[in-house]
Amino acid sequence: MLITETKKLRIDKVPLTDAPFLFILMNSPNWIKYIGDRGIRSEKLAAAYIQNSLIASYEAHGYGLYKMSLKESGIPIGLCGFVKRDYLEHADIGFAVLPEYKGKGYVFEAAKACMEYGQNTLKLDTILAITSHDNIRSKKLLLKIGLQETGTFFPPNDNEELLLFSNE
Repeated sequence: MLITETKKLRIDKVPLTDAPFLFILMNSPNWIKYIGDRGIRSEKLAAAYIQNSLIASYEAHGYGLYKMSLKESGIPIGLCGFVKRDYLEHADIGFAVLPEYKGKGYVFEAAKACMEYGQNTLKLDTILAITSHDNIRSKKLLLKIGLQETGTFFPPNDNEELLLFSNE
């Protein structure tokens, strides 16, 4: 289901049939380094993740992470959207892209469109973001889409201090 479009991208809900794509994305080096190893070792586990995390979020919160696909070819290249974490008061924007599409402006285009969708359609007044101190690309992108660094925190059951960003 289409969420929004940009000049180069379609942003859609992730269907179960995208398990092969998600399996590859979730095992890419930057996903493992900056988001974490979710133990997705098969397409079957990727399908379960789509059902239990992504689709469950669409149903529970009315939003979630969405698939970024190249508009011309339909090739899926990453995820962008919102996550509602138990330990944060508001939704936070997140994104990930396959390595071969990194540095081409796609994530900025998707994140900007998702911010607009979040504010205008979902009526999310406050949008947060979190990233690690060493994720320079993510920090630059968050600033570029209008968020400001507001502090640091430790997520529950995690010993890595993360940076917190907000649009307020």
